[in-house]
Amino acid sequence: MVTQYKCPNCGSDMAFDADSGKLSCPNCGRQDDIETFPEENIVPEFDAEEAKEYHCENCGAVILTEANTTATHCSFCGAPVVLAERLSGEFAPAKVIPFTISKEEAVEAFKKWTRNGRLTPRGFMNGDRIKKMTGMYVPFWLYDINGTAEVAAIGTRVRSYTRGDTIYTETDFYDVYRGIDLSYLKVPADASEKMDDELMDKLEPYDYSALKDFKMPYLAGFLSEKYDYDDEALFSRVESKIVPYIDSYIQSTITGYTTVSYTNKQIQTHKSKVYYTLFPVWMVYYDFENKEHTFAMNGQTGKVVGKPPISSGKVAAWFAGIAVSGFIVLKGLSYAMGGVLW
Repeated sequence: MVTQYKCPNCGSDMAFDADSGKLSCPNCGRQDDIETFPEENIVPEFDAEEAKEYHCENCGAVILTEANTTATHCSFCGAPVVLAERLSGEFAPAKVIPFTISKEEAVEAFKKWTRNGRLTPRGFMNGDRIKKMTGMYVPFWLYDINGTAEVAAIGTRVRSYTRGDTIYTETDFYDVYRGIDLSYLKVPADASEKMDDELMDKLEPYDYSALKDFKMPYLAGFLSEKYDYDDEALFSRVESKIVPYIDSYIQSTITGYTTVSYTNKQIQTHKSKVYYTLFPVWMVYYDFENKEHTFAMNGQTGKVVGKPPISSGKVAAWFAGIAVSGFIVLKGLSYAMGGVLW
């Protein structure tokens, strides 16, 4: 089923506007709240089979999609469409963080970001090389996790003192035990096979106070996909993400010792609740030296992540500058102390 949102005024296709948080008509400028949008202006078209092609309600063109696509545009007339049956049942998201950064704002933010590249090649800092910028909702699982930690360790306290001409060192040993209840709320993991996990991790954090109950109109005008991995498949990855935080917390509870040696550490975690959520991401495709570089931007905060090319000449000049500055400082110290530095 293809779903399109028709403007009650002029019949044009409406899309979600990141600035206002409403459905917006590009033709007459009308804006509607998602919660109160009239159902008679939601136009569905059913296909006879579960297939990878649909028909655009506007121009009749066939829309070809991959199996996991849930929102896209008609390639011929540009109409935003939502593939509703791919967002129902077990594939229905529970929450969504809507875009708050428009495409125009995203373009300007990326251009500003490129100008900060001190070690990038000179031509790279021209933000006009943007080839394409695509707004898409990436599927994530958010995990509420409960668990326990049981830790046994041996702590030492060492003190030294002097009597006469003799220095004494005294070491006391202590048995240390900690039983800790743990809870972590809304730990994220992206569930798309296509998205680079490291790239998505670096886009965090998102502001969860902006989480909204999922409604399909949020997707109008953007690309979206359903998840490739269910919450069971990703739970081990989420556990590995929180282990450093658990270790850090355990260490914070064992203080006042000179050394701490763990003899036993058992950590058990289980998910108490899971939310299928869509996060907003601007994908930026950038041409430089006949290559396409891919960057991602948090569609809520504007944070940009990616690996820009590095200029070997600028790196060499940077290290040379440090070496020269260091030499000048040492030379000045030498003269100040009345010495000679060769």
